Amino acid sequence: MTPDGTPSDGTPPEGTDPDGTTRRPASAPVTLDIDELLSRTPTVRRRLDLTRPVSRTLLTQCLQLALHAPNGGNRQSWRFLVIDDPETKKAVAHYYKKASEAYLAATPPSAMSERAVAGVRYLADHLDQVPALVLAGIRGRLSHEATLAQQSSFFGSVYPALWSFMLAARSRGLGAALTTVHLAYEREVAELVGIPSDELTQVALVAVGHTTQGPDFRRTPRQPLDEVVFFNRWPR
Repeated sequence: MTPDGTPSDGTPPEGTDPDGTTRRPASAPVTLDIDELLSRTPTVRRRLDLTRPVSRTLLTQCLQLALHAPNGGNRQSWRFLVIDDPETKKAVAHYYKKASEAYLAATPPSAMSERAVAGVRYLADHLDQVPALVLAGIRGRLSHEATLAQQSSFFGSVYPALWSFMLAARSRGLGAALTTVHLAYEREVAELVGIPSDELTQVALVAVGHTTQGPDFRRTPRQPLDEVVFFNRWPR
């Protein structure tokens, strides 16, 4: 593997199939207008290509765009750790699987669809094989006395950047799954990757990879607008 994550073992370069056929370069945006991009960027778990590396060049392109996201006070206190080392991924996956098993055991059957449960289990079983993990955090830690407004500003200063990262990844033919399950073992993961846990609060983990079966996704199913959007007064 070269420093930027490109295979150096004879594997065909990105943009070339094993038979030598040229395909769209991984860094070339998928042809989607903004409305399609916003409505066709799902959580991707079982369609992540576990066999194809994601170059650091491609990941940094997406992270560079993520840095333009709005954040509280424009403090830009977010921090991102890209994990692509196999042994480190394996160690993180160990804690993720433990946390996932506990999470699913405590979740009532009616709270999640069978499809969603299968996706969570799949990611827990294969996280160590996902090409890249992006661990997102924010500098500092909230006190136990933090107000609701302080909590909202603190965590809300990271999520817009995470969504921007996922949209940028989607536009480049990648898939991503944002999860917070591993936070049950935040301290252990912090120690594993050398994060001073008193200086940085982990917020989420994003699994990233190229997608199988091509880049196309259907429009994500959502509730009818009139069931979730109201004007001026909360309905009785």
